[in-house]
Order: sequence, then structure tokens, then C-alpha cells
Amino acid sequence: MLDNAIASIENLRVEFQTKDGPVVGVEDVSFKVNPGETVCIVGESGSGKSVSSLSLMRLVEFGGGDIAGGRLLFDRKDAEDVDLSQADQDLMRTIRGNEIGMIFQEPMTALNPVFTVGRQLTEGLRLHKKLSKSAAEARAIELLREVRIPEPERRLNQYPHELSGGMRQRVVIAMAMACEPRLLIADEPTTALDVTIQAEILALMDRLKRETGTAVMFITHDMAVVAQMADRVVVMFRGNKVEEGTVEEIFENPTHDYTKALLAAVPKLGEMRGTDVPSPMKLFGDNTHNTDPIPGTDEVILEVKNLVTRFPVKGGLMRRTVANVHAVEDLSFTVNKGQTLSLVGESGCGKSTAGRSLLRLVEPTSGEVTFDGQDIISLNSKEMHAARQEMQMIFQDPFASLNPQMMLQDQVSEPMRNYGTHSGKELQKRVEMLFDRVELPRSFMRRYPHEMSGGQRQRIAIARALALNPKLIVSDEAVSALDVSVQAQVLNLMMELQAELGISYVFISHDMAVVERVSHHVGVMYLGRIVEIGPRRAVFENPQHPYTQALMKAVPIADPRQRKSEKDLNFSPIPSPIHPVGYEAAPSEYKEVGPGHKVLITDSGY
Repeated sequence: MLDNAIASIENLRVEFQTKDGPVVGVEDVSFKVNPGETVCIVGESGSGKSVSSLSLMRLVEFGGGDIAGGRLLFDRKDAEDVDLSQADQDLMRTIRGNEIGMIFQEPMTALNPVFTVGRQLTEGLRLHKKLSKSAAEARAIELLREVRIPEPERRLNQYPHELSGGMRQRVVIAMAMACEPRLLIADEPTTALDVTIQAEILALMDRLKRETGTAVMFITHDMAVVAQMADRVVVMFRGNKVEEGTVEEIFENPTHDYTKALLAAVPKLGEMRGTDVPSPMKLFGDNTHNTDPIPGTDEVILEVKNLVTRFPVKGGLMRRTVANVHAVEDLSFTVNKGQTLSLVGESGCGKSTAGRSLLRLVEPTSGEVTFDGQDIISLNSKEMHAARQEMQMIFQDPFASLNPQMMLQDQVSEPMRNYGTHSGKELQKRVEMLFDRVELPRSFMRRYPHEMSGGQRQRIAIARALALNPKLIVSDEAVSALDVSVQAQVLNLMMELQAELGISYVFISHDMAVVERVSHHVGVMYLGRIVEIGPRRAVFENPQHPYTQALMKAVPIADPRQRKSEKDLNFSPIPSPIHPVGYEAAPSEYKEVGPGHKVLITDSGY
């Protein structure tokens, strides 16, 4: 019945009930996944790729979906084949986690915030594999080591909120791998990860697949990851499969217009070689948008000097501070009006904390932040509220930064109501204009965040940040969760707004190809410090610090014939940023290797 395929989806149709009647999430999709094979499902957000995987786990029903037609056949190792669409919930509980593992897209929502990492990791092992508590803990530590989490013994007692986004994602991957499932469904497993960890996790999944014969169904919008991982590719568009083929066929000879547009929207590292300033991307079939370079100005709008941010680590009976996490250490940079400075580095290097410290969403320990002539650190809360009108932030996880109980139009209009900048008809008009700007239909204004795909939620977050016409936007991984076509549109939108309105960006990202496309200047961060900073062209075309060079090497290339092997990746484990109370870090010293191009000479352990 399955001719050796581990899973076979036949004519799947999934419907969702909404206020306006049923909406079809997946119309008619069929494909197979064979043992030891990686099938990548690509398409933009809302194309139905996650719905297909959630149907296979029968989790789609918990999100208001209904499998309206088709068969989901699964080959169980020691039992007969089963049609999962007809299986009862008891059987599904046995299969979930044990025979089909799932890595979810948003790690913060996939982990339970009230249980420790150790408890969540050992739960599946004790339930499915009947291991004792100590054996399950030993296996959990081994799994955390496999996904390269430093100090795994300590992590077992930590809670999800104490880990960075990249670390949480690795915990989720370890949980999915715990019971060595026959089929692993990975839904955007590396979107929140930086290139180095992404490269390692892809190599890790590839190795586990080869060693255990696990079949992998890999859902992603990152074409470079597809080129790196896939054996076969299924392209989805608006709930239908539009093309399927081997990875070489899809990349070298795409036949469907949508596949061609998808490949055209992929930013490729090296595309900007030889140019000094960013320019919007030329998209397939789009002649309406401007792609002129954006020079910006030489006028400084933000100056940061010797910024330090530390978090206390509590312990003992009295919950005293026993150590400090040195998240940001002696950071100095400037941002010019109408220009973009990108901060790049691995998760846990302190780039998000640096971004939050600028807006005092996290209180810096010491240092100076001067924005538009104003000393931000010395402001009281009322003055800070006024200053934030000019400085806005787009957060990494749009679902967590949106209010689940508010309609989207209210979320976008809220900042304008708070600051009293618009009211009545004018407010409504401006909200409509912002929806148009981020290319969302106005009919979405009455929807709620859970009714949107990840990419659409991120656009709402961008519309909300633009509502007050800020001078500076700190964008924390704002496009990392978007698929390539949407990402290209959003990046172009951000660059057009920069050219039109003179907005400055601090762009925090781990996607080197995107950074190359949008940046005027780049700062590479490692262990809370900037190890190299300078004009984007100098840093990308002539990287001097060994860490920057390693980072460039790890970037996956959107070409299946240039795959990276595990031996190409030689990352030394990241030392711990936790130091005892009273520890004083050495100041950062730089040498200038070119005009404005500086490299750290203080040894930071790389």
C-alpha cells in the first residue's frame, strides 16, 4: 500500500471555519516521503505548507482545522500501516513524539514556560521509552550535547525564558530527536537560528538521518537551506502543489512561474560585491518599484559609547546575586541619519540585548547612548516615553509582541492613540495606508493575530512600528521568520521608507545575505563585544577577524552543487558569558585596518 514510503499524503484537503465561512488551507496535495530521504516543502507563508505537516500529526484539529478529505498513510515499524486521518487520539498519542517527531516553528510557544528544560526533555523518554528518571536525565544531557548547547547539566534546571532564541530552538530539536522517530517533521526549524548554528543543525539533522534512516519532511522558505538539505522539493502555492522534482531540477530548471519568482527573491551572498551602498532587490515580474541605491547622510543620529548590560544570576537560599551574565560588554558605534547599521553574530552574542538597551527596554549597567542630541540614559520615565515616539522597535517573535485579544487595526492604531498624533477619520485613513504599505489586504484589519500566518504577523509588527513616523527603528530579526518572497518585499519596503523618510535602522540579524543587501555599516558581535566593525563592503569583502571569516564560511549557498559538509564547519564552543560578581572585563581595544574598518585586538577567546 505504501511501496516503501514512510509517509504518503494523498489528495489532502483541510478547511478552517471562520466568521466568514470555511477557508480552504490545503486544497489538494499529494506527495510521499521515503526512508532516509529529505523532502523539502517550500512556499510562502499561507501557502499551506505548515498545515500539511500539522495534518500528518493530527494537530491541525487543535487549531480549528478540519481534515475534509484525503488519506494520510504512515508505515509503522512494528505494526501495520495506518491512515492517520482516521486514527483515534489514543493511537495518535503513541505515534506523536515516538514515531513522528516534530520541530515547531516558534520555540517559545513549543516549550512550556512553567517546566524546566530537563523535565520537558525527559518527559517523552520516560513516557515512550520507559526510562528511569536518572537514565532519562543522562540521555537528555547527551541530546543537549548533540545539539551543541554549552553547559548542558546546568541547562536542565533552567526554564525556557532563561535561554536565548537560538538555544530554545536547539532544545526543541533535541526533544524531537529524543525518541529517534521514523519520520521527523521540521517546520522552519532554523529560521530563528544564526548561520553558524543553522549550519551545524542542518549537518546534525543530516547526520542523524544517515545514521538512523529517519525520513525528514522539512518545511522551509529558505532556499539556501533547501539547496543544502533536500533530496526532493515540493513547491506549494495557495494550498496546492505547483511543482515537484529533485533539488537539482528545481534549482536549475524551474518550470512554474511561482518557483522562478521564489528563486529570484533569494538574496545571495556576494550579490552586492563591488558596491558601497545598499539598494532594493529587483524582483521577478516587478517593474513598479524603485531599485536606486540609498546613500543616506553623514549626519550622526545615534551614538553609543562603552555600553555595558549585565544580568544578575541569583542563587542560594536568599536568592543573592552570585554571578553576572555579561550580555553586552563595552559596545561603541554610531548610526547616521538615513543609514543602516547591522549587528550580526550567533544567538547569545548579545545583539538583541544591545538593541533593547538602546531603547532602555533593558536597563544598561553603564555607558552612554545619545539619540538626536539627547542623552537617553539620563531621562526619567516620562521623558523616555516621549523619546520612544522617535525610536521604535520591531521584535523577533511577532506572535509574542502582538496582543492576542486585539483586532489588527487596533494594534496598528494603538501607538497613535497613545501619543495623540491622529484621531477619528484621520486615524482610520492612516491605518489603511499602513496596511497598504506593508501590502496586507484591508479586509485583514478586523482579524486577530492567531488568524494570520507568521509572515503576515510580522508585517503587522512593521506597520505598527511605522505608525509614529520614527527617526530610528531597531529591527530585531524582523525578517528572519518571513519566507523569501515576503522577505524580499519587506526588505524593499524598509529600504524604500529609508530613502523616502530618511529613517535610520539598527538591523539585528543573523542572515548574512540579507545584511549584505541592506547595510551601510556592519558590526560583528561575539560574546557581547563587537569584534569587527566598518563599512559593509570592507567587512564583507575583506573580513579580518577569524570569527568574521568563520561566519562567512558557514553561510549556506542557494546552489545544491555547493553543499557544505560537516568538516567545513570548525566552530569552537562559545565560552560562557557568566562571570563571578566583581569580575571586571578588559576594555575593548581596536586597530584600524582601513577607513572606518576596525578589528578587536583584545583576546575574547575565539
